[in-house]
Amino acid sequence: MPRLRHGALALALCLGAVLAAPSAASTATTTTIDPGQLPATSAKPSTTTGVRSVLHVVWRAIVSDNPTLARRSFFPRTAYIRMKQGLLANPASDYDARLLAFYNLDLAAYHQRIVPGARPVLVGVKVHRSDAAWIPPGACENLIGYWHLAGVRLVFRKGARVWSVAVASLISWRGVWYVVHLGPNPRARNVGTIDDWRAGPGVAGPAGGC
Repeated sequence: MPRLRHGALALALCLGAVLAAPSAASTATTTTIDPGQLPATSAKPSTTTGVRSVLHVVWRAIVSDNPTLARRSFFPRTAYIRMKQGLLANPASDYDARLLAFYNLDLAAYHQRIVPGARPVLVGVKVHRSDAAWIPPGACENLIGYWHLAGVRLVFRKGARVWSVAVASLISWRGVWYVVHLGPNPRARNVGTIDDWRAGPGVAGPAGGC
């Protein structure tokens, strides 16, 4: 699992066009099977609709400060344990005490920075398609390969101004993107941390890392 924040065609939804909410059909639960229990695949997730779908949920969770909703977009615990089994002394503890704990801290930090004042409205997601990279089995201290994508940006409007903030790292499981680091990793202090806040839409990336 990546421990550093990593850095080309930029894909950005047009500013001023609010992302459409997923349809009931697209969000309906059709199975109770934990995806982390299923075999991994090398299927490349969509860097358009796939990224937009997962970050739409993340945005809703940030605005509502809802860790339960945010968990839907976080990398599956069982998958992480499988990827790290034998490489870490206790992958389950590392997942709970580090990855998920930082995710929850970052969610609160993003909420506190984004929400006060004028109502924030998500107007775009910026990602460089070519930034998605396949990380093979054995690389980056993982037993199982996956696709990695860094520095995707949430672009939003507050009143008359446009701002953006990065989602540090997404990785795939079975062709689906999940957030693994919302804020930067590593960070100077073990507190909720916002990644690359900027006025305007900013620039996605940089590519690289794992």
